[in-house]
Amino acid sequence: MKTKLILILPITFLILFFYLPLISIIHEGLWDNGFTLKYLKTVLSNSYHRGIILFTIKQALASTLLTLALGLPGAYIFAKYDFPGKSFVKAILTVPFVMPSIMVALGFILLFGKQGFFTQLIGRDLGILYSWKAILIAHAFYNFPIVVRMVSSLWQRINPHYEEVAMSLGAKGFTLFRKVTLPMLLPGIFASSMLTFIFCFLSFSIPLILGGYKYATIEVDIFTSIMTLLDFKVGSALAIIQIALSFAFMYVYIKSLDMYAKAEEQRIFRQPQKLTLGELASLKGLLIGIYSLIVFIFIISPLLAVLYDSLIFQGKFSLEWYRRVFSAKYNPIFGANTLIAIKNSLLFGFSAVLLSTTIALIIAYALHRWQFKGKNIFEALVMLPLGSSAITLGLGYIRTFHKPPLELLGTWYIIVFAHTIIAYPFVLRAVSAVLRKIKPNLKEAALSLGAKEWQAFLKVELPLSLGGIIIGAIFAFAISIAELGATYMLYQPEYTTITIAVYRFLSARQWGSASALSVILMIVSAVSFMIIEKIGEEIW
Repeated sequence: MKTKLILILPITFLILFFYLPLISIIHEGLWDNGFTLKYLKTVLSNSYHRGIILFTIKQALASTLLTLALGLPGAYIFAKYDFPGKSFVKAILTVPFVMPSIMVALGFILLFGKQGFFTQLIGRDLGILYSWKAILIAHAFYNFPIVVRMVSSLWQRINPHYEEVAMSLGAKGFTLFRKVTLPMLLPGIFASSMLTFIFCFLSFSIPLILGGYKYATIEVDIFTSIMTLLDFKVGSALAIIQIALSFAFMYVYIKSLDMYAKAEEQRIFRQPQKLTLGELASLKGLLIGIYSLIVFIFIISPLLAVLYDSLIFQGKFSLEWYRRVFSAKYNPIFGANTLIAIKNSLLFGFSAVLLSTTIALIIAYALHRWQFKGKNIFEALVMLPLGSSAITLGLGYIRTFHKPPLELLGTWYIIVFAHTIIAYPFVLRAVSAVLRKIKPNLKEAALSLGAKEWQAFLKVELPLSLGGIIIGAIFAFAISIAELGATYMLYQPEYTTITIAVYRFLSARQWGSASALSVILMIVSAVSFMIIEKIGEEIW
């Protein structure tokens, strides 16, 4: 019983820095000298707000379908084939998931803007920017890694004997895939689809920057109502609607994770086959080549566009933009400078790693090793931060921590707490995945030899779960240094981060400096995911 008291630490943290801000938003939207539904009715009776809610759902659904169309062939290639540089390619393709939205917008502007590369190549504006098409493509850019990694991980675990039996009975080609392979892949496809849908539903910067107010989502509507119109009541009512919908989607996602986890427990791990020159010269090779070109255009080229822009100064290759990034003379980050921004990002990142890893480790251990009443409800509650948006979280912190006894606004650690809430679900997923693979009888053997529960954990289970913990920590760090939404609402000038600095450079129209700083962030993210590939655990 004493051991289980350690759960007080993560529960208290989640109550203070997730549920309390959430309750403050709900109170703001449902309370006006007493309980009222007036503001909810105001939102739902307004055709503009209703249109935004409907568009948010529609664009999230369309973005998910596009992401699946782009990601499933990639999942097949990574699951079935082995080729030189596979780990490096997989790491690079994962980088978009943690890229700041402001950098993604920059990449798309450089490619598809009126003076962009593809516009000049074709000779006319494709009409992608500032439209719903830009939103869908950018969302696919962000969430493509989710589908590739989740589905390919499950695809490699499909027992080949099922397909061999079906082939012996005459099934082949698409019939074999539709009747045998696809049903076994459905848990991974559905789980990755739900996670993609949630992220697209909660998207803020992409619709705002690439779509404009004409294609606003609920997130943009909340931000506009509060930060521009100063209408906290309507903004809170919109947030309540968003919270209700996102939590419903989260419930479905959590259920889908159960199916995915059971499917992933298959003991057989299919070894990828070498991609031969003969296959590359066949129709299959042609299709792989066409698919690779599509991925290059929509996934890789935005990253390369930013890299190229950072190396071009006055029409020539130069490192001038990198020099200006660190020069006070060209620095528009008022109240800070680039070195301070990097220092802050590292401080917030490592602090978020420490907190999120500790919290996730305790919760994951409780979920996978202890039995208690209400365990399913507890699991759903601790996973809810994954379904919360950065803007809503920032709003909740502004409402909750602006006065004693919790007057935390304006401090650096309030940003760390926000980053921890945003990153911790991914750490929980990583640690849960590795704890699930550790056989309980190892702990039982240690207990039978006289070890106490905490000793068995420290000496047996913790060393075995170290790989998952390291991966979760790396992922938390990558998410923290790339976070923009909540940070923008909470930071003071002296706590400027790399992502805020990129935004400041763009605001000062220093595109090259913004690109240079974005490249630094890309390199950090790429190295992080290459380490993840080296360790070889999945955290999705």
